[in-house]
Amino acid sequence: MPVTQTRRQFLTTLSLAGAAGLVRGPPLRAADGVLETTTVRLMKQPVICIAPQYVAEELLRAEGFTDIRYIEASQPGTSEAVARDEIDFDLATPWALATGIDAGQSITLLAGVHVGCYELFGSKDLHGIADLKGKSVGVQAAGPTRIGLPSLLAAHVGLDPAKDIHWVTDPSAKPLELFEKGKIEAFLAFPPEPQHLRSRHIGHVMVNTAVDNPWSQYFCCMLIGNRDYIRKYPIATKRVLRAILKAADLCATDPPRVAQQIVDSGFVPRYDDALQTISELPYDKWREYDAEDTMRFYALRMHEAGLIKSSPQKIIAEGTDWRFLNELKRELKA
Repeated sequence: MPVTQTRRQFLTTLSLAGAAGLVRGPPLRAADGVLETTTVRLMKQPVICIAPQYVAEELLRAEGFTDIRYIEASQPGTSEAVARDEIDFDLATPWALATGIDAGQSITLLAGVHVGCYELFGSKDLHGIADLKGKSVGVQAAGPTRIGLPSLLAAHVGLDPAKDIHWVTDPSAKPLELFEKGKIEAFLAFPPEPQHLRSRHIGHVMVNTAVDNPWSQYFCCMLIGNRDYIRKYPIATKRVLRAILKAADLCATDPPRVAQQIVDSGFVPRYDDALQTISELPYDKWREYDAEDTMRFYALRMHEAGLIKSSPQKIIAEGTDWRFLNELKRELKA
């Protein structure tokens, strides 16, 4: 059984982690200036892969924030809550963000945080994405986060996502259970679903976005902020981003401790699921990968598939700001 860690023990670990190389860079820099606000609101949802957002709580306190709120906002997995000023920052997928930016939402993309998350499982009769033509593909929820990726996977091999595939998205139909019972041919899994399906030897992995090209070469989860918050509070924005990127480093270097912390804090229910997911996902790519290249890749694919109207150039020009990331890459050198 994992050892339960108290809040004080976790803070001690973070303070010692600098010497061990787990959390790089100073917690505060005089050059940043004075915080314009000490309040920040983040999304709360039972999703393991966004662990950096949860582990960042103590790092945010070290950055000077005193009022850190985790809010169960509406429509998780999209950019809607940030755009409507229900929360200030959140992690979301590039295909969901491209959809939001294309729709003119008041959001700004700041950085890529990690790679992976999604795995497409198929029945034994399916050998490649092209075999999905005429088949039923299940996702646990509708919207740009779930439909966006399998649509892009299908379009990448020449299928028409709107005509060639039957999407099963109604939660009441329980698409995961339908796949487990062999009543649909494929299912887009999201942690801890892939871990459960693999452990029970149900179906086989057709695409793993953490390891299969080209998807593994681009970010899966990226940090966005409310545009007005970023404009009003640039110093606070930089410190939020610094805390989350340090938290990503911690996820990469010490998965057991992070898994225990997010379970103890009530963000996710099961330690074993959290540990396996965090151990498998590449949280160490935020320095190496190019966030703008990720948005260009997905926006181009989505534009070609008719999922958005804006060009990649317009998406990047209107919905991104890399200044904070570029500064932090220099400060938080390996």
